[in-house]
Amino acid sequence: MKILVTGVTGQLGYDVTKRLLSLGHEVLAPKHDELDITDGVKIIEYFEYNKIDAVIHCAAYTAVDKAEAEKDLCQSINVAATRAIAKQCARLEIPLMYISTDYVFPGEGDTPYEVQDRKGPLQEYGMSKLAGEEMVKSLCKKYFIVRISWVFGINGNNFVKTILRLADTKDKISVVDDQIGSPTYTKDLAVLLSDMITTEKYGTYHATNEGFCSFNEFAKEIVKMAGKTLEINSISTAAYNSPAKRPHNSRLSKASLDEAGFAHLPEWQDALSRFLIELGIKE
Repeated sequence: MKILVTGVTGQLGYDVTKRLLSLGHEVLAPKHDELDITDGVKIIEYFEYNKIDAVIHCAAYTAVDKAEAEKDLCQSINVAATRAIAKQCARLEIPLMYISTDYVFPGEGDTPYEVQDRKGPLQEYGMSKLAGEEMVKSLCKKYFIVRISWVFGINGNNFVKTILRLADTKDKISVVDDQIGSPTYTKDLAVLLSDMITTEKYGTYHATNEGFCSFNEFAKEIVKMAGKTLEINSISTAAYNSPAKRPHNSRLSKASLDEAGFAHLPEWQDALSRFLIELGIKE
């Protein structure tokens, strides 16, 4: 297949591109200077020039706190660009895979969210991603919406790299202990997405590594596995006082994967161990 991957310079787009190439697919992975996805005319021209069989739309505005002040930019990337891409996929009748987020939910309770549960984003970022989902569903017949959470990978910044850096520069830090979810290794996620895009099992899915933890527990496991020394104290989300509200419950049910016959991703601890090996920190 000839597959367009947006966001190749990001964590997920990078690993998805690598995975697709390893499977023998022809991949178009333009960087921003090669394709500005916020330029509707450029999108039309790109699709007309290239014979594309499917699209995996990984590109997104993900600066959750900055989005509160940069609403227009966030909307431009997460909504308008998604609309432009979805229109072309619909016109050509090719599948579109849209990468979404746990932030479309209100983050209440302690039960894993099913794909159809009530939405209720708490911040601009979540609202923009939900609007993107709605664009895809309204315009495309052949679509995959895949909600993910807490991603980490080799290409780009993430929570794991931040904790490792702090372990080398600080004696102690405080990490929130009342946000619960699932860390997700982009290398594992790329395997699932690359398989899914070749099927006709269209619909909405949740995909994260298995198991749940708080960010505090995640940080402690990072330090432990990396063999570093760092005192990690607990702090509440309310005390952290960030510009954008965060969901307390980011647990996502994988029933959607089960129903379609897709395998679950490995446990998050196993994923973290392999990521630390990829970083050269662990043998």
